[in-house]
Amino acid sequence: MSVSITRASLSEQAAYQLANVTKTAPIYSAVTPRWVVRLLDWKPLEAGIFRRNRVVDEKPIEVVCSHIQEAEIPRTYAEYEENPREYILSSINAVVNIDTRIGDLFSKPYDQIREQLRVTIEAVKERQENELLNNADYGLLNNVVDSQRISTRKGAPTPDDLDELLTKVWKEPSFFLANPRTIAAFGRECTRRGVPPPTVTLFGNPFLTWRGIPLIPTDKIRIAGKTPKSKILLVRVGERKQGVIGLFQPGLAGEQSPGLSVRFKGISDNGLSSYLISLYCSASVLADDAIAVLDDVEVGHYHEYTK
Repeated sequence: MSVSITRASLSEQAAYQLANVTKTAPIYSAVTPRWVVRLLDWKPLEAGIFRRNRVVDEKPIEVVCSHIQEAEIPRTYAEYEENPREYILSSINAVVNIDTRIGDLFSKPYDQIREQLRVTIEAVKERQENELLNNADYGLLNNVVDSQRISTRKGAPTPDDLDELLTKVWKEPSFFLANPRTIAAFGRECTRRGVPPPTVTLFGNPFLTWRGIPLIPTDKIRIAGKTPKSKILLVRVGERKQGVIGLFQPGLAGEQSPGLSVRFKGISDNGLSSYLISLYCSASVLADDAIAVLDDVEVGHYHEYTK
């Protein structure tokens, strides 16, 4: 049996009908900081093609020291690769359709077209960072030579393992790259040994470091297996350092940011407006010793601490 209540004031539900609701823009939880894109040096291309010319290491360049008077100075030259590798920019594309009626009637306080494009662009940029690491052709994880690969000594990532990795990229290393869980596993091993890693601030954010080199988190380096395992990359960046560089095409029609464009395709007969989003990018490891990887990194090992 319901009980009727005689109100002496306006009900909350009725008052709600006159209230302006403060709203957020669409929250896209898949967005990450995308540190890899920020930390790489990016080289603009003239026509979407990049040729990496290398000197052939097997041909030594002869020089002389303490030249004896009238002794013959050795003749030499630098031998170049006859078939250097070429990179053609890959594309990441998406077409966004928006009903013109939706855009016309429901664009306050947030413009529907702008928000649809913003969220899709974020997804395209997330895919860009994934491709920079995992692309079968130019992804960094797939461009480490065998001599630059090592495995963990005991499974969990230890300070000794990262020191060994530093011997592979000892010429001005820039940063480590690892899954956040991998970095946490490394932190546990450091804590157990009484050598907690210090932090450094980059882009206003704190990062763990080892030997002064920051450990940069990215969820694009996967964790897999029943015994969860991952990898740790060590990278040197920059063309001047003969490191890793990103490649992009400048001057695109509808350019929104380097290598990314948004172009209006038109309105269909059923009232759908379409926008083409395109991002062109690639990456090149200029010298083999610019990158190294630590394989078989176990991330699920924990320690019991006793007083």
